[in-house]
Amino acid sequence: MLNHEVTQSSVDIDSAVIRFAGDSGDGMQLTGNQFSDTAAALGNDLATLPDYPAEIRAPIGTVGGVSAYQVHFSAHDIRTPGDKLDVLVVMNAAALKKNLEDLKSGGYLFLDTSGFNKKNLKLSEYDSNPLEDGSLTDYRIISDDFTALTVNALTDMGLKSSQAKRCKNLFTLGMVFWLYGRDPQHTKDWLKKKFAKKPEVAQANCKAIEAGFNYANTIELFTESYNIRKADLPKGHYKKVSGNEATALGFVTASELLDRDLFLGSYPITPASDILHNLSHYKNFRVKTFQAEDEIAAAGSAVGASFAGALGITTTSGPGLCLKAETINLAMMAELPLVVVNVQRGGPSTGLPTKTEQSDLLFALFGRNGDSPVPVIAASTPSDCFNMALEASRIAVQFMTPVIYLTDGYLGNGTEPWKVPNLEDLPKYDFPNAKPGDNYQPYLRNPETQARPWAIPGTPGLEHRIGGLEKQSVTGNVSYDALNHQKMTDERSSKIANIANFIPDVPLNGLKTDSLLVVSWGGTYGSVSTAIDEVRKTGAPVAHVHLKYINPFPKNFSDIMSHFDHILVPELNDGQLIQLLNAKYSKNAQGFNKVQGKPFQVAELVDVFGKVLEEI
Repeated sequence: MLNHEVTQSSVDIDSAVIRFAGDSGDGMQLTGNQFSDTAAALGNDLATLPDYPAEIRAPIGTVGGVSAYQVHFSAHDIRTPGDKLDVLVVMNAAALKKNLEDLKSGGYLFLDTSGFNKKNLKLSEYDSNPLEDGSLTDYRIISDDFTALTVNALTDMGLKSSQAKRCKNLFTLGMVFWLYGRDPQHTKDWLKKKFAKKPEVAQANCKAIEAGFNYANTIELFTESYNIRKADLPKGHYKKVSGNEATALGFVTASELLDRDLFLGSYPITPASDILHNLSHYKNFRVKTFQAEDEIAAAGSAVGASFAGALGITTTSGPGLCLKAETINLAMMAELPLVVVNVQRGGPSTGLPTKTEQSDLLFALFGRNGDSPVPVIAASTPSDCFNMALEASRIAVQFMTPVIYLTDGYLGNGTEPWKVPNLEDLPKYDFPNAKPGDNYQPYLRNPETQARPWAIPGTPGLEHRIGGLEKQSVTGNVSYDALNHQKMTDERSSKIANIANFIPDVPLNGLKTDSLLVVSWGGTYGSVSTAIDEVRKTGAPVAHVHLKYINPFPKNFSDIMSHFDHILVPELNDGQLIQLLNAKYSKNAQGFNKVQGKPFQVAELVDVFGKVLEEI
């Protein structure tokens, strides 16, 4: 049983950042996920940053094989997983080597000494043992053989030593639960449910948590524990979601609002696969998922589903978007609704499969042959992925066009609380549904949206031709006429540009008289907006616009741009949105670019904002 009589004093604090790190088989993702689940259950606001090795079977004991999970939890609204760590838990030397630079001076450093033998030190390329060479004096160290302590705590369970050792991650979780005044019961209940058919496994893990909790309570190395009160969030029912989970929920909701079947054609690819996994659980909600043999087949099946009257979706990451390009172009010419989700990762080629980046923007905008404009939108936070999945679906069916919906590895894997909306509060979709008896013409456009009607094949009176050859305006017949090709190219382009009349204005955080405008897009929102708030509190004349609609831009964006001579564009790429802004608005914007597989930190943005202002 847990000893809840804490002997040290408890201190109220505002927020904390914790990272669990170890080998990919040490259960760090589970450990971090359970801590964040508990924080969410207790009403804290939170943001997380899972970090996976790029290889499925990464070399054990090496820096390249380290898996980590970062949790930032707070008593107030937060938008990032945090810059510097308050607590770092490492299970071996490689985890220390990779993560130590992110720990604050004076922060807690939990070290499992069993992971610092000669072999591990050699694999992680340490010249000396950091536990003995004095290099860790800046930190509050809690070091012990946590693996052996776990095995000893489970001696009466009748487990093999190898089985008991697997519970060491829960032992460390128990210690961190104690340090932050978290009741472990939420995780224990989860373990009992997950291992209902293996109660001995659930019991062993629960006992490991208890052992870690009691160990932290009794050792004298802790002078105090910490408490973070419940966050003051708007009232409502909240659920912790990742961006990929929110995207899946958004598409299921879109299907309900449309009263149409949802079809997902997908080929598994990191970090987009979880959307396929999540949607496969919703077969009772008119959802059909198809794991195709390759990316091209996945996109083709989704276009076929759209032609048949379903909401067709295909999901991928950067390399898969390349392979889908021809099929997207077919959907663009046939003017069929299709949502293409690109959860961006580090490139080029196979690149960094488990790391985040924003480097697919120009390809999303222009990566098709011919003049082939399609709407491009981007989510800004993990929970916003729900809203933008709804929006991608709305635009696709209302304007009969493929839509490229961009998220990234940080958003897709990261989690935060999501306020669950009421279905009846969401707007109904309006789309050009063809009806028999309307003197149907397949390319006779709606005067308001310029979209052609959506006809279900097999419906009497709605027979029409489809395909990749150029269409004759109105009739849809194949046409090689030069003037008709000009007309159809103009119509398709005008239709996409016209979408600007059906999307919201972009808000400006700041004043049009400020000295500097920062323009961001996609998953950089959390860090950029937090940095903007910090510098504006000091009186710095910095304004901010964050774009979620990139093609077309919101109608008021041009007016905002016209008021600023100095523009900074931070991007997790080598400079892509900035090319578009400079070309379209004749500006000389300055870029701040990072391609390290990591999101921006707030501190580095605050620093660059200050430097740019000094130069103005």
